[in-house]
Amino acid sequence: MLESLIEDRDFSKIMKKHIAELLVLFFQKEQNFEILCKIEDISFNPKLPDDISTKFQPLTLFSLEGYTFETAHIENEMLIFEAGFGSENFGSVVSVPLLNILQIIVDKSSLFINIAVENREKEEEKSKNIDGEGVKNSMESFLANPENLKFLKKR
Repeated sequence: MLESLIEDRDFSKIMKKHIAELLVLFFQKEQNFEILCKIEDISFNPKLPDDISTKFQPLTLFSLEGYTFETAHIENEMLIFEAGFGSENFGSVVSVPLLNILQIIVDKSSLFINIAVENREKEEEKSKNIDGEGVKNSMESFLANPENLKFLKKR
């Protein structure tokens, strides 16, 4: 039961909305925070050098304070901020899908925990089935009308 709930599309939407609302509130209140994220779908622009990117763990903590906090915003269901990495403070714009944020932490206290699982494989499979069935149903509807036969090429 729990697994079906945390993988539910509607549940994921609610969690994503809640994450966005919390972050917007923190921006408005100028409250620094940290996020614990799954690193897998996070993008860096420009790409981080290998000696930096290979040090990331599957779950990585980002601290949004100072300049990083000032650059942070939400756009297209992503938390975007600029940060410096490594001893040389290599600058990169970080884009974090909201559902990749597993925890939001303020003053070393976890204020939010995200247990939603975005099951892309299920969604992609559903999308393929809908598209395939949709084309089939559309063609059947088209052919069911005798007036449409004139649009078919004769061999």
